[in-house]
Amino acid sequence: MTRFDYDDEDVVVIVGSGAGGGTLANELCQRGFRTVVLEAGPHLTADDYTNDEWEAFSQMAWLDRRTSSGTFQLQKDFPELPAWIVKAVGGTTTHWAGACPRFKPHELCARTTYGSLDGTNLLDWPITLGELEPYYDKAEIKMGVTHTHGRPPLPANNNYKVFANGAKKIGYRQVATGPYATNAEPYDGRPATVQDGFNFQGDKQGSKWSTLVAELPKAEKTGNLDLRPNSHVAQILHNSKGRATGVLYVDGDGNLQRQRASVVCVAGNSLESPRLLLLSASALFPDGLANSSGQVGRNYMRHTTATVWGQYDRPVRMYRGETMAGVICDESRLDTDRGFVGGYYMETIALGPAFFSSFVAPGGWGPDFAAYLDDYNNTAGMWVVGEDMPRETNRITLDPSVVDQHGLPVAHVHFDDHPNDVAMREHGKAQGRAVYEAVGAKRIIQTPPYPSTHNLGTCRMSERPGDGVVNRYGRAHDVPNLFISDGSQFTTGAAANPTMTIVTLAIRQAEYIATEFKASS
Repeated sequence: MTRFDYDDEDVVVIVGSGAGGGTLANELCQRGFRTVVLEAGPHLTADDYTNDEWEAFSQMAWLDRRTSSGTFQLQKDFPELPAWIVKAVGGTTTHWAGACPRFKPHELCARTTYGSLDGTNLLDWPITLGELEPYYDKAEIKMGVTHTHGRPPLPANNNYKVFANGAKKIGYRQVATGPYATNAEPYDGRPATVQDGFNFQGDKQGSKWSTLVAELPKAEKTGNLDLRPNSHVAQILHNSKGRATGVLYVDGDGNLQRQRASVVCVAGNSLESPRLLLLSASALFPDGLANSSGQVGRNYMRHTTATVWGQYDRPVRMYRGETMAGVICDESRLDTDRGFVGGYYMETIALGPAFFSSFVAPGGWGPDFAAYLDDYNNTAGMWVVGEDMPRETNRITLDPSVVDQHGLPVAHVHFDDHPNDVAMREHGKAQGRAVYEAVGAKRIIQTPPYPSTHNLGTCRMSERPGDGVVNRYGRAHDVPNLFISDGSQFTTGAAANPTMTIVTLAIRQAEYIATEFKASS
């Protein structure tokens, strides 16, 4: 592995190696930029992964202390685990299921489309779908997304067949096994899936796109990548002119290191990215780096989610095949007659017995709970995921009384559901029930939200500096060589699973950086 000097001020430093950071690193390395990627977690590979759900969770998940408050259900069920993200090379792309819908036109101009919705901080994105479409194409080709650019679909498993048959019986028409970023046939050096499922625990086979198996190895081959795992960034440094000059980080031996940089890109997820900016406060930036607007940490979104399970008299064996290779798109439309703005998707989901028993009824016990588990083999599952509303009061702050293992204030997550979120969730659960009952479900189970995997906002894009943190390319309004490169930059959340859009924005951002900054010779 290439190694650059700590005092090499010509390198680009990227904090985080997930969908945004890992993709950006490869794109920049291919353009000749010497790039240092600092990843807080270890470098796990396929040989390290285990198929035991809880062991894998402990191995991969970001389990550093966090605190939470607010009225959302997670505050009751999982108060110290509001988010389910990965702390390892590849970030949460090693945990994601693979669903890849695009944004819809109205979702990029939510303020104009939905109007002034009480209790929200809606804002139009400073970019349009037309501007994103060529980069979406590049992302789909990069990731090998099924149903796009000639890529074949994944086969239908039993979980999908139950889901699709029920959908069609109640009148849904936009039903398919993708788009999905797992190979149905060999592509880009990755094998075809063996339909092993449960890739939440890491993909031992490598058929699912992730920055671990796809982007970072390509970046390494250029000789321009310096990947440093077990490197927890504690502060972004800047000079008297307000330009970022590098970062301080704690290495795997517990030593504090300084890495100089010409450009700093932050891709630590929507909890850790604002936390890092707030930790980087100084006399020049007393409220946090790049926070003259006061918007750093605000407008946290996590998507409106719920899970619906149908249990039957005959086996479904949902665990056979890919986890989320099935989607109903009909409810993602713009239709305010349903009693809410925005839309949602219904996507197949499968959990192993350990996670199923933990999440199906948090804290549950007794005969009903036992019946749920007895019928595990006869269970079909879907996840409802939709657009939640940005609110200034939903935010990430520094906890004044709790510190992590490095002595740094932990991220405090405050979230209150907006009434629009609640109305959408209830509508989605009702439609999920209808889908499964249409094909003879004997029992319906509706599960509250899990710890969030779709963490968005908190450093949002805006046309006016006073409305957000970064511009249309993810460049900080206040710091000309600082970029936000993950889902934190989302102005609104849309209904779509966010990973492919994060990749799309990273490709676009790399192109912009390449035009604005000169690659090191």
